[in-house]
Amino acid sequence: MARFDKYEPRAGGFRAVLNAAIAAVDVGKIYAVAINGSNRVIRTGISATADIAGVICAVRPMNAGDVIDVMTHGEIVEALETAGTAFADGAKVYGHTDGTIDDTATTSKYLGQVVEATGSVTNGKRLVIRVALGPAAGLTA
Repeated sequence: MARFDKYEPRAGGFRAVLNAAIAAVDVGKIYAVAINGSNRVIRTGISATADIAGVICAVRPMNAGDVIDVMTHGEIVEALETAGTAFADGAKVYGHTDGTIDDTATTSKYLGQVVEATGSVTNGKRLVIRVALGPAAGLTA
């Protein structure tokens, strides 16, 4: 199960309110997220890859209206693609408008890179996140 490892709460991300609940089946999965017009975190229905503001990785089921950490800079351990498959060693990681992350660069936003080759299909790898924020996300670095 993926989880935030190195995260500086004052400089590595921000907290925001969830627009929709996170079910138990999505706990431990990494999702690209955006902030909608109501200032809530959304992981589906992102209008453009430029709008991706960071990634989330819930450690428990959460309700709509709960506050969650959104990582913009940090490290995630035991990282797998959203579909549950392993990243290739050294893979560049991208987020998509449906909230999924993988190593496919087409119509996507660069999120970070796999930096540790010791993981496997079952326990994932270490992923460094460096999301560039911009005006489309309503945020600036």
